[in-house]
Amino acid sequence: MRIEVDAAAQELALFDGARIVRRYPVSTARNGLGERRGSFCTPRGRHIVRAKIGAGQPLNAVFVRRRPTGEIWTPELHARYPGRDWILTRILWLSGCEPGVNRLGEVDTMRRYIYIHGAPDIVEMGKPGSIGCIRMRNADVLELFALVPPYVPVVIHG
Repeated sequence: MRIEVDAAAQELALFDGARIVRRYPVSTARNGLGERRGSFCTPRGRHIVRAKIGAGQPLNAVFVRRRPTGEIWTPELHARYPGRDWILTRILWLSGCEPGVNRLGEVDTMRRYIYIHGAPDIVEMGKPGSIGCIRMRNADVLELFALVPPYVPVVIHG
């Protein structure tokens, strides 16, 4: 299995060999593609899912620093914290595989805390909007989380 994220198409595809198993709309970085720390861009290249976080948490569970807060996202909670970057339901924490490109130093994907994660239902998919992560609908990230093992390869291009 492998995951491919096409930032130009704003789509994530899950492959089993050459066969596409699932396609999902996503939202990558509003600032486009790029690897530098502080760029708020989605990093390109070869990665792996270093950690799967959130198994057993309910749909719309809120995470801060990769830990569930005990909150469940609602429009009312959103209104109470309007500037919050919502990370919901599940997290697939990415780690770069290419030293100098997306691993180590100022371009380290894992140290930039780049995830594939759930987002509020009001977040538009198919359009860039994140601050670096790859956002998905909650039901989609729940399904993807169940389908992929840790260390599954992830390629980001576009």
